[in-house]
Amino acid sequence: VEDLGEAGHRRHVGHGHAGLAERAGRAAGREELDAERVESCAERRQTGLVEVAHLPAPRLDEGGPTVRREGKRTPALAGESPGPALASAAPLEGVKILDLFWVLAGPGATRTLADYGATVVHVESVKHLDTLRAIPPYRFNNAHPKGAGGFQSVNANKLDLTLDIHEPEGRAIVMELVEWADVVTESFAPGIAAHAGLDYASLCEVKSDLIMISSCLMGQTGPWRNFTGFGNLAAAVTGFQGHTGYPGAEPPGPYGAYTDFISARYNAIAILAALEYRERTGEGQYIDQSQAEAALHFLGPAFLDYTVNGRLREQRGNADDELQPHGIYPCDGVDRWIAIAVQTDAQWQAVTRVFGRPEWLDDDRFKTAELRDLNIDARLRLIQAELMGAGTDEWIRRLDAEDVPSAPVLTRTDMIKHPQIAATGILVQTEHPEAGPLRQARSAARFSVTTPEHHSGAPGLG
Repeated sequence: VEDLGEAGHRRHVGHGHAGLAERAGRAAGREELDAERVESCAERRQTGLVEVAHLPAPRLDEGGPTVRREGKRTPALAGESPGPALASAAPLEGVKILDLFWVLAGPGATRTLADYGATVVHVESVKHLDTLRAIPPYRFNNAHPKGAGGFQSVNANKLDLTLDIHEPEGRAIVMELVEWADVVTESFAPGIAAHAGLDYASLCEVKSDLIMISSCLMGQTGPWRNFTGFGNLAAAVTGFQGHTGYPGAEPPGPYGAYTDFISARYNAIAILAALEYRERTGEGQYIDQSQAEAALHFLGPAFLDYTVNGRLREQRGNADDELQPHGIYPCDGVDRWIAIAVQTDAQWQAVTRVFGRPEWLDDDRFKTAELRDLNIDARLRLIQAELMGAGTDEWIRRLDAEDVPSAPVLTRTDMIKHPQIAATGILVQTEHPEAGPLRQARSAARFSVTTPEHHSGAPGLG
């Protein structure tokens, strides 16, 4: 199926895959599953317009016979090839997003989509300053909403509009933009969008195939739906805080509003999946994205350990259950550290050679990984004493020579100056009309044909 884009270029809307319905049926049926596994897949969850089947992880090569029986597939783009202008366009060129997200978890997602060509109109309130505009570091020497580093990072490549969604004039502008947009995003507390007449049902009266995503801390349903806050609170209620820190010490938690950084990626993926679904079916849908639920996926091993072994994870500092030794150790110099992770007995033997301590191999406390774990305090004191004898670079050189996994703990200045960062070009410089020159990170994925663009810093208010 083809239509003409705004610039008059022909673009393909359909996929042209042969046997799509047949393969979708096979995916749903999973004919290789035995009766017990089919029964375990019976639970389903209704999300928007799409019913998602919850399948357990496949056994090794479970789908192999099915895949190997499939015939040759036709190309995704059948018929006339796209013209040169379209072929070189950004992957998401033509996608239009009305962005009511604020702070970090939402705008981080739409920033990624903007990098890859989507037109994103970011809407800010005229009454309530975006929290991220008031969080350091600042481009200026004093607090300034136009120079906040975090806001600049997650809102680059966007347009900006300020209005009051609760006032008739502001709501009218929003509704005009809804008619224009493919996707509407919002991250208010549950119920706020509906109170402003911006719930999904109301917006669909304006545009029937609209995609809308609501992202909040705990989701739009359930007894905790009104639990509001930032990612540090979601990290607490999901268990991240309880897994960090040293035995007997206060749990420090992961850095920053941790679940915000996770949820931004899930928000972007959900939007892309909904766009792909609409392209196949012509139907939009509503996405309820819980920041806490997105983060739970990063605790999979801990959940599995509890459900299978009945074992709750304990605070272990930088220690690991399998790798011994495993940690961050100080070296000679001011605030210089090294990370070491030893996976095998052979690597432990190499460590003793690097430190010139062959007697450690005969020490009954350290002969196996289990014993090295049980005697972690004694081992830690010995390793730290050795590492203080030289600087990080020297220890990295020696450990690399013995194939012992290790890495320097870089400061932010070290990282920015690192030759790998310079070689990949992850940091790009833009000119902001008020903040001046800014160096920011581009999107990490680099396409061979359509490179993500970083052509502007975050917009000013309005």
